[in-house]
Formats: sequence, structure tokens, C-alpha cells
Amino acid sequence: MKAIVQDTYGNSDVLQFRDVPAPKPKPDEVLIQVRAAAVDAGVWHLMTGLPYLVRLGIGLRRPRNPIRGMDVAGVVEAVGDKVTEFKPGDEVFGTCGGAFAEYATTRPSKITAKPKNLTYEQAAAIPTSATTALNALRDKGEVKAGQRVLVIGAGGGVGSYAVQIAKMYGADVTGLCSTSKLDFVKSIGADEVIDYTKDDFTRDEFDLIIDIAGNRPMNHVRKALSQRGTLVVVGGENGGKLIGGIQWMLKAPFLTLFTDHTVRGLISLANKKDLETLRDLAEAGKITPAIDRTYPLSEVAEAVAYAQPGRAKGKVAITV
Repeated sequence: MKAIVQDTYGNSDVLQFRDVPAPKPKPDEVLIQVRAAAVDAGVWHLMTGLPYLVRLGIGLRRPRNPIRGMDVAGVVEAVGDKVTEFKPGDEVFGTCGGAFAEYATTRPSKITAKPKNLTYEQAAAIPTSATTALNALRDKGEVKAGQRVLVIGAGGGVGSYAVQIAKMYGADVTGLCSTSKLDFVKSIGADEVIDYTKDDFTRDEFDLIIDIAGNRPMNHVRKALSQRGTLVVVGGENGGKLIGGIQWMLKAPFLTLFTDHTVRGLISLANKKDLETLRDLAEAGKITPAIDRTYPLSEVAEAVAYAQPGRAKGKVAITV
């Protein structure tokens, strides 16, 4: 089969389009004929092996699984002997290890039925980013109707879902983004949009802040919180090449002890229950994947290079 493979860590230049053996499902796995995939921040981390801490789990000198891509949508090709939930021909979406390929295997707990009203590209754009937004708002942020919510990084993959989900919960939503994304963030439902290149968001006050960028000083972001407001930091690179955004998972409990604010870090992984929730929201028209560009499988390197600096308005999808 055709796949996007890397033999070493590095920038998008290490991603190669070539022939590799097609995977075979283990007894507890599903084999998917991939129709579409999507680019998310995790692709960049696995490609570069940064922060270095992640290499403890994926390979110290080179990735143990050389095929990139996590978010997937496609058709079940075959199932292992122990799998009873899915059958060949089922349309599914979710996550796997190696979505940038013509075929990929995954466990039933990581996929569910594809939203009936979405294309494969739209479905593939949901799992990681939308799950992260849902976990940040519902679970960590405990968002409530009537609250003022600020989404920092509102124009990106996670941010575009965070705006929509916060509105779904009845919040008053302000999106912080660059000049080029102002109209886009307004179009997906933000009540107000702030251009971070021109305006200081700390002049206002919010009950809940979802900081997806994670690259601003904590004390500066907290200036925009109400007296007992909550800050949820998603990812972020302030921890440098060693630990990256993991720093917020370590710092958050201590910061909460010494302030009236609640500070929480989030590292999210898609799961079946949340995928089912997101599928239902998509079918009900409450969330709509926003896709900036679509690339063919052979051009994944270009897709990652485009998405990584934060240029994309919403998501970048891959057609297989």
C-alpha cells in the first residue's frame, strides 16, 4: 500500500510517500480502508520527536511506528476474530496509529460510526481536535450557560471547535486570533473577536479562558480572569524541547493552591464515548468541521508544513 513514512525525526522533509506492506488486523483489531485523515498538533510532535519526553513512548532514536497520522475516517475492510462490534463495510471514524496510508489498523475502542451527514474529510477532522475542545470546556472548564468564555487560538483546529461547543453550552464567546482569521472566527459563532496583534485581551474579564496557544506568560493571561475564574491550558510549548506543554499538567495544581483562580492543564486523547457525543452533535448540526485545505495523501509533507505554523483556519484534511 501507499503510505507516509518517516525513518528519523525532523521537520516535514522527513515524511516520505512510498510503498509499504499493508497491515493485518490482530484478533482484537479492525482493519480500515482509509478514505480520509487529518493533520493535528500530535502529528508534528511525533514527526519531530518533540518534546524529547515523548520519545520515551514512541522511540528514542527513531519512531517505532514509522507511519504518521492519527485521525481517520474510512470503511471497515476486515475485523479480527475477537471483534463483534464492527463488520466489513461499516463507515467509521476515530483514531489509529498510521492514518496517512491506504489501510490502517486500530482497536474498536478508538472508533465509532461515522456521522451520516459528513464527508469522510469532515469526519476525519473531528476526533483529536474536537475531543480536546470538548474535554477543555466540559470536563476541565466546567462551562456553564451565561459565562463569558475567551478562546485563545480560536482560529485553529481545536479553537474552531471550542468556539462552537462553548456556544452550544450557552456561553458568551470571545475568540482571540490573528488579523487574517477574524472573519473566520466570527463566522463559526463567536460573539466577539479580538485581534491579538492589535488589542490587549486582558482589558476585559472572563469567567473561563481556554488557552490553546499556551505560549503566553501565565500571569498575563490570568489578568483577564474574573475573581474566581478558570484557566484551562491546552498543550503549549513554553516547556521547551524537553517537556513542552506537559509543564502545565505539573504546574496547574500548585498554581490553583495559591490563587483564587482555578488553573488546569489538559492533554487529551480521543475515546469512543466522546466520539459518539461528537458524532451526535455533528448529526444535529451543533458542530461543523471547518476545513481550510485538503491535500492528497502524496502531499502530506506539504500539508503538515502548512498547518504547523498555525496558518490554517480550522483543519487541514487529507484525502486518500
